[in-house]
Amino acid sequence: MLILMSLLAGLLFGLGLILSGMADPVKVQSFLDLAGHWDPSLAMVMLGAIGVAGLTYLFARRRSRSLLGLPMQLPANNAITLRLVLGSAAFGIGWGLAGFCPGPALVALGAGYPKAAGFVAAMLAGMAVFEWIERRNSARSALKGSQSRP
Repeated sequence: MLILMSLLAGLLFGLGLILSGMADPVKVQSFLDLAGHWDPSLAMVMLGAIGVAGLTYLFARRRSRSLLGLPMQLPANNAITLRLVLGSAAFGIGWGLAGFCPGPALVALGAGYPKAAGFVAAMLAGMAVFEWIERRNSARSALKGSQSRP
């Protein structure tokens, strides 16, 4: 049942991205072009998504289990850190340059947009580099911690 619901959620999400134009990098870049021919239509898509997510979050925080019976896993940390700000800036810059963010890029890849293939390859490479750096930093921290013990 979990796999079927995941498939249905993914299909609904992808269909929403296609219908809203979020999988079209030209439309996204037109939305981000405040000094040129600005297209505000994606603002309505985002406001709708924020509204739905906000209501869903309010419902979810009152529950300990999901509708499928899985443990509810909501973020516990709401601190704004330098790492969060820099990551958000990198995301925004990449979104503006490429016209894609991860979800729409995967939809566009499936729809055959050639530009999406390059974006998805770069995204996967970035994820791999991030994992490598995190593991290296964790190993260094563990090593320092074990060396400082008497």
